[in-house]
Amino acid sequence: MLSPEAERDIVQIRDYCLEEAGVQMARHVMGKLSKALRFLASTPGSGHRRDDLTDEDVRFWPVFSYLIVYTPTMRPIGIARVLHAARDLEALLRKSAQRM
Repeated sequence: MLSPEAERDIVQIRDYCLEEAGVQMARHVMGKLSKALRFLASTPGSGHRRDDLTDEDVRFWPVFSYLIVYTPTMRPIGIARVLHAARDLEALLRKSAQRM
């Protein structure tokens, strides 16, 4: 299940890829993200914790330069965010946690 923030993140990633790299690259990135989301849904214990970024019970799964942030204990798994790793992840996750 995608949070509203994760839905916005994915739209922004798609739009950025379309603008910067074109349709073919946007399809490629979206395809890899979709494949990763399906994988995580079937193997929710995958990924790793990042105690340096958040105390929340979330896991991280990389796809290219993006990190899928999800709650493995939810059924179906809860996708909290999909963020570029170069962003201020700690601040973004703190804001997301405040909204929950």
